[in-house]
Amino acid sequence: MITQQLLQPESIVVIGGSNNVHKPGGAVLRNLLSGGYEGTLRVVNPKEDQVQGIKAFHDVSELPPTDMAILVVAAKYCPGYVRVLAADKKVRAFIIISAGFSEETCEGAALEQQILDTCKEYGCALIGPNCIGLLTRWHHSVFTLPIPHLSPKGVDFISGSGATAVFILESAVTKGLQFNSVWSVGNGHQIGIESVLEYMDEHFDPEHDSPVKLLYIENIANPDKMLFHATSLIRKGCRIAAIKAGSSESGSRAASSHTGAIASSDAAVEALFRKAGIVRCFSREELTTVGCIFTLPRFTGKNFAIVTHAGGPGVMLTDALSRGGMQVPPLTGEAAEALKAKLLPGSSVANPIDILATGTAEHLGTAIDFCENHFDDIDAIMVIFGTPGLVKIYEVYDVLHKKIKECRKPIFPILPSVSTAGPEVQEFLRRGHVNFSDEVTLATALSQVMRTPKPAPPEVQLYGIDIPRLNTIIYNIQQNGYLPPEQVREILDCAGIPMVPELVSTSKAELSAFAEKVGFPVVAKVVGPVHKSDVGGVALNIRSKEVLEAEFERMMKIADATAVMVQKMIKGTELFIGAKYEERFGHVVLCGLGGIFVEVLRDVSSGLAPLSYDEAFSMIHSLRGYKILKGTRGQQGINERKYAEIIVRLSTLLRFATEIKEIDINPLLGDENGITAVDARILIEK
Repeated sequence: MITQQLLQPESIVVIGGSNNVHKPGGAVLRNLLSGGYEGTLRVVNPKEDQVQGIKAFHDVSELPPTDMAILVVAAKYCPGYVRVLAADKKVRAFIIISAGFSEETCEGAALEQQILDTCKEYGCALIGPNCIGLLTRWHHSVFTLPIPHLSPKGVDFISGSGATAVFILESAVTKGLQFNSVWSVGNGHQIGIESVLEYMDEHFDPEHDSPVKLLYIENIANPDKMLFHATSLIRKGCRIAAIKAGSSESGSRAASSHTGAIASSDAAVEALFRKAGIVRCFSREELTTVGCIFTLPRFTGKNFAIVTHAGGPGVMLTDALSRGGMQVPPLTGEAAEALKAKLLPGSSVANPIDILATGTAEHLGTAIDFCENHFDDIDAIMVIFGTPGLVKIYEVYDVLHKKIKECRKPIFPILPSVSTAGPEVQEFLRRGHVNFSDEVTLATALSQVMRTPKPAPPEVQLYGIDIPRLNTIIYNIQQNGYLPPEQVREILDCAGIPMVPELVSTSKAELSAFAEKVGFPVVAKVVGPVHKSDVGGVALNIRSKEVLEAEFERMMKIADATAVMVQKMIKGTELFIGAKYEERFGHVVLCGLGGIFVEVLRDVSSGLAPLSYDEAFSMIHSLRGYKILKGTRGQQGINERKYAEIIVRLSTLLRFATEIKEIDINPLLGDENGITAVDARILIEK
C-alpha cells in the first residue's frame, strides 16, 4: 500500500534522530535537511533538546499529528512506536531503517508481523524494515551516501538490498546517470518490488513520470504480478532492466532427466524477463550502463560509426560490437573521401574513423557531422575521446555537447580519462550527459539491450491443440510418475508434434514385422529404465531382422526392462525441447542442441509458457549454438519455423496440463524440411 503520506508527506518525524551524523539516525536527518525538504521536520530523542538545529521531542506522546515517521531505533521498540504513532498521531507512512526482524530470527519475524498488522489496521504504508530508506525529489529519507542528482528525467531505481543499492548508486554517479527516485524496500513484506511496479504502472503519466526503471531483485515473491506490471509499463513506453541475484542454488541438484538437471530458478527468471521484455543484467556496472543507454534516444538499427583519436579502443569496441551481433560497416565513396580531406594527414575514415591523437575539437565535430548527414547506413555514433594530460579538453567536450543536442542519431560518449581529465568530464556530466568510460562494457550492455525481445502478447493462442482429448488422457492416468511410451505419444499427438514411427512391444515377431514394414535401418530402445543409454538400452542403425531380434533378447534382460521400442531411424541435427513446472512461475520451457550436448554444453534458452512465435524465435536465436542450427560449413540448416512451432505448441499444451511437472523431448531430429520427435518422457503428478 503506497500512500500520499509516503510520497509527499507534509510532516516527517525521525524517531531516534541524532546529532551524530555518523549514525543512521543522524545521517537520515542530515540528508533530509540538505535535501531541502520543505515540510515540517520533527525529531524524537529522549536525551536531547535540540538535534541538528531542530527542536527535539523527548517522547512520541508529545508529538502533534504527523504524516510520516522514520524509525531508527532498536527492533524491539518498533512495534510499540508504530502502534502509538498510527493510532494517536495519525501517521500513515512508515520507513523503518532498523534491522533485526524476519531477516534474522523467528523473534524478529514476530516483531515484524506486529508492525504489519498495525499498518494493515490503520491503512499505513510501510517501507522496510531493514532498508536504507526512500529517496525522492520530495524528501531524502535515506541514511546513506551518495545522494545522486535527482531529476524528473532521471531513472526510478528499486532495490531489494540496501547495501547493494548504495553500490549501484556509486556506479551510476560516476557515469552521470540521474535518478527520479530510489526505493530500498528491505524485507518488503508490505511494499515489495512488485508493489512499487504496480503503483508506477497504475499511476503512470508519460508527461511527468520517468520512463526508465532499474531493479535489483533478490526474491520474486509474486512472478505473475511482476510480469503483468512490468509488461504493462513497457507497453506504455517504459524501459526496464534488472539484476536477479541468487538464482543458481538449485542448478546442480540431482535430477532424473535432462530438463530436471538444467531447469532451475535461474531459467525461470530468464523466462519471465524474456516474456516481459526486461533487459537482464548480471552486474552493477552492466545495470547502470544499460540505464545510461536507456536515457539516450531510441534507435532500432545495428550499424555504428566509431569516431576516435586512439586506435586501440576503436578496435576493441569494433570487436565487442561484432561479438554482440552489431556492425561497424566500412565507410567508402565520395563522402568518405571528402571527410578524409578535412582531417589531418594520416587519418583513417574506414570506420573506425581515427582523427589521430592530434585531432582537434573541430576535427571531431566534422567527423560527427559526416556521420549524421552523409553516411545514411549509420544508425548511431560512438565517440571515444580522452587525453594523456598534455592539454585541457573543455573545447572538445563542448563540441560533443552541442552535437549530442543537435544530431538525430544517438551519440554514445566514451570518455575514458575520468582521472586525468576529471574536471572536464565532470563539467560534461553537469550538462546532463552520461559517460561510458569503458567501450567494451558499453558494447556488452548494448548487445543485451538489442537482444531483449518486446513483451509477449497476453493472449493465449490454441494453435490447434486438442484440449478435450488432452484432458481425457490426463484424467485417465491412474498413477504419478513417468508415463509409458504410448501415453507420451498420445499427449504429444494432442499438440500436433511430429513423431518418428515407432512400436512398443514384448513380442519379438511383432517388432520384426513392424521394422520390415517401415523399412530398415531402425533403432531399438529398452522401455522401463529412465536413462536408456546408461544401461546399454539403445541400439542404432539396425539393418536386419536377425540383428534386431538379437538386440531384443539382450535388452529384455536389462534390469527393470518391461518392453522394447523400435523406431524408424532418421537423420538430422539433434535438438532438444523440455519443460519443468516451477512453483509460482508455471512451466519453464527450454530449447537447445539435443543428444548428450544438452547436459554437456548446457546451451539452452528458456521461456515462460505459453509462448508466442516471437518468443520462440528469440529463444532459438539466443543460443550460442545458433550458427549450427542455421547451417555452417556447407551443411543445410534446420527449419527454424518448424522448430519454433513445436516450441509454441508444447508451451500451449502445458498451459492446460499443470499435472505435467516435467517433459523431456530429446532428441528431436531436424533438417531443412521439418522437425521430428524421436524420444520423449513425461513426468505426471496429479
